[in-house]
Parts: sequence; structure tokens; C-alpha cells
Amino acid sequence: MGSLAAADEPLPPLKYPQVRRDDGIVDDYHGVLVPDPYRWMEELDSPEVEEFVDAQAAVADAVLSACDDHRGRLRRQLTALFDHPRFRAPFKRRHDTYFYFHNPGLRPHSALYVQHGLGGEPRVLLDPNDFSEDGTVSLGMVGVCDGGDHLAYGTSASGSDWVTIRVMRVRDGEHLPDTLSWVKFSRIAWTGDGLGFFYSRFPAPRDGGEALDSGIKTGVNLNHEVYYHFLGTEQSQDVLCWRDPDHPKYIYIPEVTEDGKYVILSVSETSEPVNKLYYCDLSALAHGLEGMKGTTHGMLPFVKLVDKFEACYGLIANDGTEFTFLTNKDAPRYKLSRVDVDEPESWTDVLPEDEKAVLESACAVHGDKLMVNYLSDVKYVLQMRSLVTGELLHDIPIDIGTVNGISGRRVDSEVFIEFASFLTPGIIYRCDVSTEVFYPSKDGTKIPMFIVSKKSLSLNGSHPALLFGYGGFGMSMTPQFSVTRVVLMRNLGFVACVANIRGGGEYGEGWHRAGSLANKQNCFDDFIAAGEFLVSTGYTNPARLCIEGGSNGGLLVAACMNQRPDLFGCALAHVGVMDMLRFHKFTIGRAWTCDFGCSENKEEFHWLIKYSPLHNVQRPWEKGADDSRCFRGSGGQYPPTLLLTADHDDRVVPSHTLKFLATMQHVLRAGAEGSPQTNPIIARIERKSGHGCGRSTQKIIDEAADRYAFAAKMMGVSWID
Repeated sequence: MGSLAAADEPLPPLKYPQVRRDDGIVDDYHGVLVPDPYRWMEELDSPEVEEFVDAQAAVADAVLSACDDHRGRLRRQLTALFDHPRFRAPFKRRHDTYFYFHNPGLRPHSALYVQHGLGGEPRVLLDPNDFSEDGTVSLGMVGVCDGGDHLAYGTSASGSDWVTIRVMRVRDGEHLPDTLSWVKFSRIAWTGDGLGFFYSRFPAPRDGGEALDSGIKTGVNLNHEVYYHFLGTEQSQDVLCWRDPDHPKYIYIPEVTEDGKYVILSVSETSEPVNKLYYCDLSALAHGLEGMKGTTHGMLPFVKLVDKFEACYGLIANDGTEFTFLTNKDAPRYKLSRVDVDEPESWTDVLPEDEKAVLESACAVHGDKLMVNYLSDVKYVLQMRSLVTGELLHDIPIDIGTVNGISGRRVDSEVFIEFASFLTPGIIYRCDVSTEVFYPSKDGTKIPMFIVSKKSLSLNGSHPALLFGYGGFGMSMTPQFSVTRVVLMRNLGFVACVANIRGGGEYGEGWHRAGSLANKQNCFDDFIAAGEFLVSTGYTNPARLCIEGGSNGGLLVAACMNQRPDLFGCALAHVGVMDMLRFHKFTIGRAWTCDFGCSENKEEFHWLIKYSPLHNVQRPWEKGADDSRCFRGSGGQYPPTLLLTADHDDRVVPSHTLKFLATMQHVLRAGAEGSPQTNPIIARIERKSGHGCGRSTQKIIDEAADRYAFAAKMMGVSWID
């Protein structure tokens, strides 16, 4: 066992940059005046913001440089453990052709392989590592036509959500001239004849002069449209299939049924799990899609099967006019329902809602069979059922872990299952270990949490612990393999914890609703209670408890840090939604009002202002002695805090983190002589990167080494050889 004396050495005094405050910016929210002195940070391309970012990066570099011993060891160990082969579940097309993603170890991105037959020789079809020298251009989406002749794929630069689609022949890798721009929130949906595909895009800027790679675009995305692209043609010739100027906020995702007869549009307006359903019978078009070319024809004659935002519907299969959907209509834990589109008012349940388990997914395979995937107490259960009746045919045993994907089609007899767990990096199953605890939250609700650690852990309160959470948008936090988690446990002695707080989907839509809108405080209460449980049961102590989360989880970390700074020894908040009063004004932020609410509504404003991280930074040392927060872990200050964002994040724009960073440093008088806030408040601002998707392996390793070296240094954790 080795140790690092530097782990306990204090940091030198930090000098934070002076930041301009515009005290003249004050908004009136329903009679409540709210200052926004850092509004200028929303102009992300301005020289002043760039200067602020550079100055803050210098502060962060100074702090992280003091963590170099940890950083070097972490980087080497992470690199060694990341160097293992990784596969994604294959998908099959005609002529026994299989496609799959594979990374042999340390390549920046996984490549797409193709092989003929399971025993065939694989070859690289598309390698994203060739897209750019620095690995910042990634593969955003792929679609292979049914015949397996052509691949359409989308690339995104610097982590942006904007995608450019290109097309190549599979047999020789030759690229076609086709290039489709301004694509966002789309799917590549090939028609059965392989002549082209449906996709979704936004209109190009009216001035026409702004290229996709010209910098981050924070404007609100409106007027989504659906087009059909014929192979070998210019984008300007694409057929406009659907748009609705009366509803500019609608988002359309096209999907073609396996029989090739119908195109389905899933229509959404927010991130809420509800959508409308439109369909078009392609076989009923007099002259096919070819007849839609030119400007004299109208849009496709879509029929509105479901025209209310009252439930979520996901296509599973169709037999002629009979469609089977996965839905939460009157079923918060989801069920399978069937409808004949010729009788759209008559719906029947094929697989009713389970009394306890959540129906996560279903995949129609091998004719009339159905592989279903349940989530029961945050553990997955696989079953084979009848697509016709829903009858259970047999169970499919799996360990505790996560089913990351099921790949199969009705025309094939084989199914591929992609599985991972806390201790298993990834297994692909083909078919013809951790502790889970339950702890009480503030209101008595039992919350599940996974705890992963070395065997025979002595519960004496001395161990460093990493507590991770999300709690939003119905997303379930299930067991996943993580190289970084293994290194933390093996070489730094961490206990790794994942709290399945309300707001997620672990117990269905009711669990989600219990942590959204007016109930959002439940998320923070659940996460704080998780920390209290870990301390009270002897897993850790406040000085050694690090909390972490990203996006909505970044909001979670920041809000909990504001509410209980005494409970945590370190905070890592990635790309968090920090300004809850203005998030809806940028890019796709309007879609999150279903979970958060909107400050333009008086009642919802009063929910948001109570926990918005930007508006609730306070000086702990100025609290009264009878305050419910006893600052035993923090020394009367905020814990060491590392905020993480990226300059091309066009989902949660960087201004959230920049404004929150400036506010924390100002309110807490960080770096000022005599200020009790001696713990560092810094930000790691990634360049040429986005919200997290499409990052290269090296960027993942470097960021993990930085943030966990910071946590180890701040909490006095020594390296274990």
C-alpha cells in the first residue's frame, strides 16, 4: 500500500478574477424582483465571456495542478482499465449481414463493423476516428436500409446536437454525394424499397450565412419538419412530408414499420412522457413517394391516430392495420395495447400493467414472439411472451444488472441482448454483484440505493464515498459497469453509491411525478437523505462524502449543496441546469417545462425560485445558531466544488454554469481576505465539446482523472497501490 503526503497538504490561497456585475438587470416575475447581474454571460461568443472563461480556467488549472500526483496515477490506471474490448449488440439485415459497434480498447470512438454470417470475417465499415484529428467529430446516428446495401449516418462536431447526414455504399464503402444539414432530434427511417429515408430537421437560418460549425447556437429551436430524401439527390429536392406552423414547438420523430407499409410520426412538445401519433399508409399513395416530388403536391396525408398529449405511445409491431404499442395510458408502470387503425376508438390490452414492475421495453421477434423487459425493484427481468395474447412462454434468467439493448426482428429467429452490471463491463447474449438498500426519505418514502464497495468493508465511518444521482424525466439509474468507479474503489478506497431517487422511472410514472413540478423538492430531500443514511450507517462521514450528477443531476448536486453544505465534503456538478428562471429561453430548454415548470407561470415561478441554484447561494456562516443545518462537515462554508461544462454544449448552455460560478464566488467572497470560504469554487470548462455525447475515450479519461483527483485531494484521500 502506498500513500501520497500531498493528499493532505492545503492549497495555496486562491486569487479569483474580478467579474463585472450589471446590477441594472432586474426582472419582474409576477411582482417579485429578481436581479440577474451576470446576464451578459448568456452572450457566449462575446469577448468578455471568453475572457471570463480563460480567467476561470487559469484558476481551475492552478487547483488541478496541485492534484498532479493523483491526476497522473488516476490517468494511468484509468487508461489501463479502459483498454479492454467493448461491443454493442449487433443488428441484422438481409442476406445474413450483421452490423455492430466495436472498440478494441483506447480508440477515441467505436467503429461500425459489418460481417456476413456470425462466423464471417468482420471489416470496418465506418470509423469515426477518421472524422477529425482531435476526435471531436463523432457519430450521432446510423441507419442501414433493409437490404443492407446503403448506410446513412449522422455526424456531430464538438458534442453539438446538430447533425449532418451522409450516405455510403456498404459493399465498397464508397460515399454518395448526399449531404443533409440542419438535422436535429431525428431518426434515419429507411423505406422498405431502400430508395431513401425519412428524417427531421429545422429550417436553416434565414440569413443563410451561419455554418453549423461556426460556434454554439443558443437560440430556441422551432418549426421542426419531416422530409424524405431520395438517394443521389440534393437536399433541396427532398420531399417535405410534414410541418405544422400552428404548433412551432412540436418535435417529430419518423419511424417506418417493419413491413414497410406505414410511416409513423411520434409527436412531442416537451420532455414529458406523452406524445401524439400520426400515421400514413405509404402503399395507398397513388404514385408512391416518387409522385410527391416537386412543389405542386401537398404534404403526406397523415392520419392523426392519437391527437392528445395524454400518454406515451411507442410502436412495437403491426400486422396489417393492427398496431401494438407500449404505453402508459392509464398505466403508470406501462402496458402493451393494440388498436386497429380502421377502428381507432377500440383499444385492447395485450399485456396489462404489472402490479409492481415497470415494463421498460418490448421487442417483437421471430414471428409472433415478444421479448419483454421489466424493471422490478431496479433489477431487470426478461421474459418471452406471445405477441398475439401476451401469454408468458418462459423466463430468461439474467444476473443483477442492466439490459442496455435488445436487438431482433420478426423475420429472424435470433435475438441479441446487451447486458452490463456494476462488475461486468459488457456481455452480448445471443439466444435461438452489488448490495441494494432501502432508506427513508424526509417524508418516510422508502428509496432504493445501490452500494458497491470492497468485500468485508468495516462500517466505521472512515471511508470516502461517491454518491451519484439524477432524479428527473422518468430516467432510471440502473446498475452499469464503470471503469472510473472500479478505479475509485480499488485505488482510492471509495464506496460507490447510486441513489434511485424520485423523479426517475424506477417505479413508473408515479415515481417520476413524485419528483417533478411542484414535487421537485422531493428529489433533493431523497438525495440528502441518501447522504445522511451513508453517514449514519458508518459507510462514510460528511468530510469524505462526495456528491456527483450531470445535467438534471447537476441541478440536483447544486441544489443539495445549497440546502445542506454541511453534509458533503466535495461536490461535482456536470453541465447542470442552474438558472431555473430562464432555462426555457435557450435551445431545447422549453421541452423541460414538463418536469420543472416555467417562470412565466406565477404558481410555477414560486416553485422554481425556492430551489433554483443560481438564486439560492447563501453564506452558511451567517446562519443563526438555531439553524437546522449544523455545519459539522463543512467548517461553516460550502464544500470544495468543481463545476463542469463545455463550450459547445447546446443542450444545457454553458451560461448556466458560468453564471452560477460567478455567483458562488461573489456571494461566498471566495478568495477574499478573512472570508470563511477557503474551500475552492472552480470550473472545468472543456473546449470543443458538448453535453457529453460523442466524446473521445481520451477526453473521458482526462476529465475523470481531473475531477476525481480534485475530490481525492480535497477530501484527503491517499492512493492505494
